[in-house]
Amino acid sequence: MSLAAEILIEVPPYEVIGPHGAPTVVVLGGISANRHICGNGVDPSPGWWEGVAGRGRSLDTTEFQLVGCDFIDGGRGPDGRPERLVSTRDQADAIAAVLDEIGVERVRAVIGASYGGMVALAFAERYPARVDQLVVIGAAHKAHPMTTALRAVQRRIVELGLETGREHDALSLARSLAMTTYRSAREFGERFGHVPTTLTENDALFPVETYLRSHGERFAAAWRPERFLALSLSGDLHDVAPANICTPTVLVAAEGDAIVPREQIAELAESIAAPCRVVDLPSRNGHDAFLTEPQTVGAILRSALNSSILS
Repeated sequence: MSLAAEILIEVPPYEVIGPHGAPTVVVLGGISANRHICGNGVDPSPGWWEGVAGRGRSLDTTEFQLVGCDFIDGGRGPDGRPERLVSTRDQADAIAAVLDEIGVERVRAVIGASYGGMVALAFAERYPARVDQLVVIGAAHKAHPMTTALRAVQRRIVELGLETGREHDALSLARSLAMTTYRSAREFGERFGHVPTTLTENDALFPVETYLRSHGERFAAAWRPERFLALSLSGDLHDVAPANICTPTVLVAAEGDAIVPREQIAELAESIAAPCRVVDLPSRNGHDAFLTEPQTVGAILRSALNSSILS
């Protein structure tokens, strides 16, 4: 057993929303998502997928029992880096442990977006008898080399911050760079002007720069370097064999996704050992369309959960 697997004795934090005994759906988002999917009776604060999940919404909490889980990470070593690697298969094991604890043997579906989509594929590969269906949004069976290149630069920025005592600044800068991959060139072109908002004798500040700095600062205030490094690397180490996926699957490809190109999703669809269809998600927002297009995403989920996988 790997060191990463040994840490999964403890069940990670999770949240269960909806009627006990209803069909169970595991819902997983990107690396910055957590167990709080949507507001509920215990915690009414908005969740990370508030427009899609909740009473009367596409993932209706009167119809389904939703399970959200925090992703595990690799702990923190003395140098501020992760103590160990963590894989998407380790995340799948953690989810299985949560299902064991709440007494659910088999789930109606695992829905995963971005990193959560990778984990969904790993879960189906590792626990085929425990899931009826997958819905995978903006994820494939392995990382694209260009995506790995971009994430490797982000990780090096954070490592440099650790080495120089500027963790916060490094996390902010890495997240700012990440935002340029989460969104599309089309969105930035339509949303931001090219004229600086501030211009001095030796510097300038552009509208898009303010946007990136804001996202970076917000992320850095909430995250630790070791967690970012562990989950970023986990995405690049992700590698499942499509021939091992025997669960009926809907793959959702976002228009203009720079992280998971449509051709990579098509490659997975051609190789997966189960009924599978690809659904295109129109958006100007690229990879983050699963967050910015709740109505369209919701319609896709309703269709996937309420009809035959091949209809």
